[in-house]
Amino acid sequence: MKRNWWYRFIFLILATVISIVVVVPTVFDYEEGTKYPVQSKINLGLDLQGGLYMILGIDFNKVYRDEVKSWARKVEFYLKDEGIKASIGELDATDIEDPKHSVKLDNPADTEKAYELVKKYFSRVVRLTHKESGVLEYGLNETFRAEIQTKSVTKSIEVIRNRIDEFGVSEPEIVSQGNDRIVVQLPGVRDIDRAKELIGKTAKLEFKLVHDKVGGAIVQGWLQKAESNGIKFDQGKERFSEYLLRLNTYIRKEFKGQIPEKYEIAFKKEVSKATNKITNMTPFIVESTPRLTGDDLADASVQINQRENQPYVSLEFKASGAKRFEQVTAENTGRLLAVVLDGNVYTAPRIQGRIAGGNAQITLGTGNYSQTLKEASDISLVLRAGALPVQLDFLEQRIVGPSLGHDSIEKARIASIIGCVTLFLFILVYYKFSGAIAAVTLTLNVLFVLAILVGLEATLTLPGIAGIALTLGMAIDANIIIYERIREECKKGLSNYKAVESGFAQAFWTIIDANITTGLAGLCLLNFGTGPIKGFAVTLLIGIVSTIYTAYFVSKLLFEFYMNKVEGQDLSI
Repeated sequence: MKRNWWYRFIFLILATVISIVVVVPTVFDYEEGTKYPVQSKINLGLDLQGGLYMILGIDFNKVYRDEVKSWARKVEFYLKDEGIKASIGELDATDIEDPKHSVKLDNPADTEKAYELVKKYFSRVVRLTHKESGVLEYGLNETFRAEIQTKSVTKSIEVIRNRIDEFGVSEPEIVSQGNDRIVVQLPGVRDIDRAKELIGKTAKLEFKLVHDKVGGAIVQGWLQKAESNGIKFDQGKERFSEYLLRLNTYIRKEFKGQIPEKYEIAFKKEVSKATNKITNMTPFIVESTPRLTGDDLADASVQINQRENQPYVSLEFKASGAKRFEQVTAENTGRLLAVVLDGNVYTAPRIQGRIAGGNAQITLGTGNYSQTLKEASDISLVLRAGALPVQLDFLEQRIVGPSLGHDSIEKARIASIIGCVTLFLFILVYYKFSGAIAAVTLTLNVLFVLAILVGLEATLTLPGIAGIALTLGMAIDANIIIYERIREECKKGLSNYKAVESGFAQAFWTIIDANITTGLAGLCLLNFGTGPIKGFAVTLLIGIVSTIYTAYFVSKLLFEFYMNKVEGQDLSI
């Protein structure tokens, strides 16, 4: 044999040995930590190992309201820094897709000056919708609203991915669907409820002053009258934010002059861990616009109260947030400051004095230590991983059981065995010894595909298995093209050596053309497809590369060895 043949043979042996070593943990299902040089295994997709599939819808109307409130507050602080005394006005949510918010000036003579300052520094974000003496009303700019939509989806995917990474899910699939939906697939997830809770938390942190001069009996009277007029929260049929909007709109209209201006009703909710239903709601009268938000937060961590031995969430503000927090606590000593997370009042401690240093905490009350610790851990996690810019609603949820995935794998294994045995019998009978060479190349083809999947840490799905099956079909097709070419050359009267050499030479470009066109289709599926389609494309593309190598180059290598042994006197084809 020529030196070139030995080089190609050594490369084939090395590739085969490495592939076997890499594939062994997957074939024998080694547990993590088993003493073996390779720990990686093929990641199984949602349809093979079970898990959670969800479609989340985005509520943009709520984020528009929150954004216009936030920017109105920023305008107020900016005007105060410029020497213009201002206070936050009312939210006008008549048009739910385009809410407006007013800013009131203490001195009506400052109206034009304030208008010019806001126009100069905030024109990219807000637009003036109404101006009169002492009052400026603003809505969000159309370009900024479009930017919110785009960034909300992108940031939501990023935040969900960060949370899932900390949750410990391998190979999650998180993609956008249209303009207002996100598809989340979590293979192997067993704690479904906690995963849903963690993903769905918007983690919108707000600090709002509480107006505690109105008696609890009066507030309960408002709520009872609202309920008698049909303003009642129907869990499962509407968002809690929508209920709060209806409730506060009704109370401001019905009890105008009784509820303090620029304040609204918020609740401290108690939720049953067993049924996820709200069991009790304690009302608070809080500011409509927050003094600080999660955007001012630098870090969140779980700490233990040594005196009570109870976990709490420790918050550390950014420099600008720390300054504002110190200012708020200094100016409102003796008042209650509500810590509101996702619209729920977690705690409302009384401000004892100026709090410098930019530190605060969310206390979770007393109770089961492990449950409180888990809740504190989840809250700090979602705050640390980032706040979702929008409220997400679970529109669709499917739990894929591991038994279904196991059944799919077993059926795929049985189908593969039956298909391979049938295929090998056919090529052995029809092509004789050359068929045995084809069987060897097909086996190596599958081995290399599986090894590459492990090396790339790709996820194998049920469509991916179909991609492997298609790879076998293309590989045997390449062998058939080569063998039929060789037969044609033999019929022309060429020697066995020449027939084999000419058959491989003439079949080469036919095989390359066929696989390139299939590869282009696979690249389109990989680029534009999602989920199962992408899984199919990955195995298809890997299979194309492996097929060209095994069906042509390995077959040629084995044929050269075979022809050398029989010295060109025999050709079993």
